[in-house]
Amino acid sequence: MQATVFSHVPDGITLVVTDAGLSHEVPPEVFAASGLRFVRPGQRVSITELDGAITRMWIVGIGDDETIR
Repeated sequence: MQATVFSHVPDGITLVVTDAGLSHEVPPEVFAASGLRFVRPGQRVSITELDGAITRMWIVGIGDDETIR
């Protein structure tokens, strides 16, 4: 699923908004596991959601096993 970063607090919550207009909080541990160092508002990311919670966040082409399409 694709989303846009709305806000990011280092070592805190990252808020993203999906293309469907739903907002989700990305917990600090999910952001830390992403391998990303910083995201900025307006940046596009891919996310995985499971039972209403974000379990993974990444940028296509950045990270293990990611290729630029």
